[in-house]
Order: sequence, then C-alpha cells, then structure tokens
Amino acid sequence: MNLTPVLSRLARGHICLIDCATMWLSNHLLANSDLPTAQTALLKAIDTSFADLVIVSNEVGHGVVPDNKLARTFREAQGRLNIALAARADLVVQVSVGLPMVLKGQLP
Repeated sequence: MNLTPVLSRLARGHICLIDCATMWLSNHLLANSDLPTAQTALLKAIDTSFADLVIVSNEVGHGVVPDNKLARTFREAQGRLNIALAARADLVVQVSVGLPMVLKGQLP
C-alpha cells in the first residue's frame, strides 16, 4: 500500500509499472487512511523517483454520480488523483474500447 519505499529504491534506467492507482486508492480508502496525506506522499515519491514510471489508472467519473457516500468519496478522490498524476506525466493515454487516445504528449 505504501509505494514510497519502493519508488525511492529505483535507479535511473529502471522502469516501474504501477498497476493500478485505482487499487492503491481503494486500499487507502478502505483502510481509513488520511487520503490527502497518502496522496501527497505518493506524489512526492513519484516526483523524486529516478525511474521511468508507467501508471495505470481507471477513469471513474464518466458514469452517473453514485448514490452512496463512500462511492462518491471514492469517485471524487480518484478524479483528484488522476488529475495530479496527469499533471506530472509526459504522456497520458486514455484507452477506450481498446483504442488509445493521446491526451497529453506523443506516443513514441
């Protein structure tokens, strides 16, 4: 659940796949973690990592607004996390029905 120590050990030239940010968030939410603190720590670890990171995440904001508080909290937190991750990324690709759509950057 805590990716900070893992990311801090990675060296330049390493490639790390984080699959997925949504599961990371779910684990923290269900453990009643302080989400802003956990997200800040994750983002700091990402910012200071020497490795090339590939982060998979789910877009959960395209459907109807959930009718229960936990689901709404999750949906909002996932949106905030995705925004923060995309802001740091050189390349953001949304895949829908198997088709990649580049939202930021350029595919190699």
